Amino acid sequence: MAYSKQCDSLRPAQGDVNQASVVARSLARAYIRKASITASMTNNSEYFAHESSCIDQPCEIGKDTRIWHFCHVMAGSRIGTNCILGQNVYVDRDVVIGNDCKIQNNVSLYSGVMIGDGVFCGPSVVFTNVINPRARIERKDEFKSTVVSEGASLGANATIVCGITIGEYAFVGAGAVVTRDVVSHAVVYGVPAQQRSWVCQCGVQLPAADAALRLACRSCAKEYRQEERRIYLESG
Repeated sequence: MAYSKQCDSLRPAQGDVNQASVVARSLARAYIRKASITASMTNNSEYFAHESSCIDQPCEIGKDTRIWHFCHVMAGSRIGTNCILGQNVYVDRDVVIGNDCKIQNNVSLYSGVMIGDGVFCGPSVVFTNVINPRARIERKDEFKSTVVSEGASLGANATIVCGITIGEYAFVGAGAVVTRDVVSHAVVYGVPAQQRSWVCQCGVQLPAADAALRLACRSCAKEYRQEERRIYLESG
């Protein structure tokens, strides 16, 4: 009860709340004005960055890339051409993002992450770069690399544990926790993620292999052959 009374005494009066809201709005407008000045110094005709985003120099950003609200691109990072970075994306130092990538809202790409061409990262995908983090122990010299290969798709809220490679055109389901390498064209999901099937380059799930170990996409007609635990594109 004493705690409750103490909290009640700390609550501002209604007039104070209204005044605080006015101050907050004024500060927000001032921030946007300041961001506009910063954006005018970092934007160029090659790419677009929203005025609320922070682009630290030097970094590389390719032509026709669009960087939306409240993103932070650190110095030393490289972003390819024709990419989209949604709201609140963080790109750490030395991160590499290929061409034609879509990084959806609330994704943080930490040092050691390498994203290939045409990769899709769904909202709130989580990357890590240290296996055994501790707040009081510095482990920057132990960062592990994570590679997401060309054409792969990572579903919303998937967690990618560092030190692994996700193969070309692989598909990681929403909410999966990926703890080991994923082969090309594999569909994985679950906790921990396990392979469930195969997927075509176009993103459509492939049927089971026939007697000749061939798989044909019902959507785009691409054909694959299966050898042991991998599939390879043959035509299409």
